[in-house]
Amino acid sequence: MARWPYEWQIGWRYLRAGRGGRRNRFISFIAGASVAGIALGVAALIIVLSVVNGFQSVVRERMLEVVPQVQVFGGGVQPPADWHAIAQAARRLDGVVAVAPTVTLQALLGRGDVLRAASLRGIDPPAEARVTALACAA
Repeated sequence: MARWPYEWQIGWRYLRAGRGGRRNRFISFIAGASVAGIALGVAALIIVLSVVNGFQSVVRERMLEVVPQVQVFGGGVQPPADWHAIAQAARRLDGVVAVAPTVTLQALLGRGDVLRAASLRGIDPPAEARVTALACAA
């Protein structure tokens, strides 16, 4: 029989301590309970970390489906009049899957004495359906 490492020999001695008298059985019970507690704690840690990692990847994937990877802005306050030409030029680039126009405006919302800043985003629903996985209900 191969010789066990020193740590394993000590652990085995305390786990088998109940073979002797009544006093040694309590030591064996404590050692067994400690091993079970550590095993349960490690199992809980592994399960929680797995759930958190899975949740993180799902959230990241869902966020990237909605947030555009590239935005092209016009030079002035008004949207460019030839946005169709800009969209066609963007479609010809390598790696571009879909293009959709949006309009983003700053707004001020008020209710009574309370004012809040807001950002409004207008989309073209048929074009947006090609870009995002969200279904636009019409």
